[in-house]
Amino acid sequence: MAAPYLIVGLGNPGPQYARNRHNVGFQVLDRLAARHGLSFSRTMHRALVAEGRIDGRRVILAKPLTYMNNSGEAVGALVRYFNIPIEQVLVVYDDMDLPQGALRLRPKGGSGGQRGMQSIIHHLGTEVFPRLRVGIGRPPGRMDAAAYVLQNFSPDEETIMEEVRERAADAIETWLREGLQAAMNRFNT
Repeated sequence: MAAPYLIVGLGNPGPQYARNRHNVGFQVLDRLAARHGLSFSRTMHRALVAEGRIDGRRVILAKPLTYMNNSGEAVGALVRYFNIPIEQVLVVYDDMDLPQGALRLRPKGGSGGQRGMQSIIHHLGTEVFPRLRVGIGRPPGRMDAAAYVLQNFSPDEETIMEEVRERAADAIETWLREGLQAAMNRFNT
């Protein structure tokens, strides 16, 4: 049996964080799962997991339950358990350095200071794996970055993000169906 694709959304567990900017990764995976009738009904290696097929590919969608900064513990364990080639791992997460709503797919890169990505890079032992960054913009004025990412989107921002989550799910489907380069060409903004 071919190895599955692992799509990881980053966020913090619990209803109090569900609509936060920092949980965009979880939100995108929820959208993708709903499109394909998949449900997060199982816990494995400290992650909430949904399994199934998207465009004929076996996929595992994972939302680490470790809290953002320790996401690599769950991701590393899932990669080893399923023996997943690193190029078949995609991590979806928020990025303050991109304007709100911008999408950026890349085949590799550093963490950019995102602690969840730092943890994943540490536990995988490489920076060379695909990722989808979702722009959430910078905090206003002198607002603390940590406080900003743990806020919910405003009603106006939420209207924008609804469409962004759809585009991000489209980008993931394109990555699965046509590969990373096609997804980058079509969705990087």
